[in-house]
Amino acid sequence: MTPRLALASLVLLGASPSLAAGRTRYGGEVRMAHAGPPEVGEPSLADTPLEATLLGLLSRPVCTVTPEGEAHPALAREMSRPTPQVSRLTLPNAATAGALARAWMRLSSAEGASPYRALLYPLRGEGRQVNASDATLELALSFPWPDMERALCHPALAAPVSGTPAGPFSSAGRGALDAQTRWPRGRPYLDRLLLTATDERGLARLWSSRQVQVELGVSSESDTVSGAMLYATYLAFSPRRLPADFRQAVESSIDREDLTRLFVHGPAVPMPHLLPPALMPQGPRSRPTAPPSAPSRKVTLIYDTALEDQRAVAERIQVKLHERGYTVALEPLSRAALRARWAKGDFELMLHALMLPPAPGPALAVVLDAGGRKDLLGVELPAIGALTDMAARDARARERALALAATLPLLPLYAQGLGVRAMPEVGGLVMDTQGLPTLDGAFLLPAESASMGGRP
Repeated sequence: MTPRLALASLVLLGASPSLAAGRTRYGGEVRMAHAGPPEVGEPSLADTPLEATLLGLLSRPVCTVTPEGEAHPALAREMSRPTPQVSRLTLPNAATAGALARAWMRLSSAEGASPYRALLYPLRGEGRQVNASDATLELALSFPWPDMERALCHPALAAPVSGTPAGPFSSAGRGALDAQTRWPRGRPYLDRLLLTATDERGLARLWSSRQVQVELGVSSESDTVSGAMLYATYLAFSPRRLPADFRQAVESSIDREDLTRLFVHGPAVPMPHLLPPALMPQGPRSRPTAPPSAPSRKVTLIYDTALEDQRAVAERIQVKLHERGYTVALEPLSRAALRARWAKGDFELMLHALMLPPAPGPALAVVLDAGGRKDLLGVELPAIGALTDMAARDARARERALALAATLPLLPLYAQGLGVRAMPEVGGLVMDTQGLPTLDGAFLLPAESASMGGRP
């Protein structure tokens, strides 16, 4: 089965309640393996598609975005606009509201600075001061921003994992997650998920021996599906520390097609423009000629030590830039240390990977901040937010992404998604607009229904 057909079948199972209503039953457990860490950290750092999926089992953002672009409550009990310039969120309780407010303020703090703070930029004070009143957050906007709710649905803005339930499952110890029977959106069908962290070789072994029923983080294979590829990787550079023709040196030496095909964990696509193909059309882009030769230069490229493909990409860039007179030293860092260096501007070259929201306007905000041009947010976002029609705002954001790309010290490289596969007995597994699987809707099919399909 091709990836496209597999995706269609999985979406069909989750998108046809009329077909499944007579046989969908609560109960049972599913064994799931993944190629990620045994535990995930705070939401703003658990921003790979795999880590965000694992985090989403325990903690969800306040809302989810529908394919039509509308924000529907998830963790929030209710979302409203009492006035055009105020977004009101009603959370399950005061503890959750307070924890969420503190987590959001941390994104703009010195110790927790994150490019995802740009999602809160339209708020008064840019999200540096968010106050909870009992279980309610009243978010006042400093300019019209109809996409505020779409921005708040981002996984990086999820509630921190704590003793207060904030997701469809809760930890039961030793890799087991139990269903939250009081989850506001309705309890999951499954009683329990059993998780196993492994590597790619372990995934292949567990799958071939049928020891697991769902796998996350699988490379592009015939039985793998993926959602929107919104995990975008950029090469950030410091204009203060590198010559004016550095962009030309990179663009003339790096073939994004080869880079993506040979060195990047799939599913992945080349990204020649500032936003990934899932958010804007990717027209052809010619490679410039090499800049004039110059004296050899030593630079350091920092990258995320937890991402194996970043190491491979860093080594490839090291080789290609050597042809342009650059001697590149590689320095692996933890994601927290990488973001700290980004916040201080303390780097020459950096591979910066970001999970972009499935909305061009909020995505552009994150990319501008990540590119060191937070100053542009106050110029670009009000002009986009002044458009009342969603399609017009999205089109305007795409236009500005094209216009601003050459001014940012940020070179887009590739975008990735999350590879997923499931055994025939698992139904209801669908990808959300963020490109992540929603496992709280998964269920076990009756044996007679599963036996009709065969392995996906």
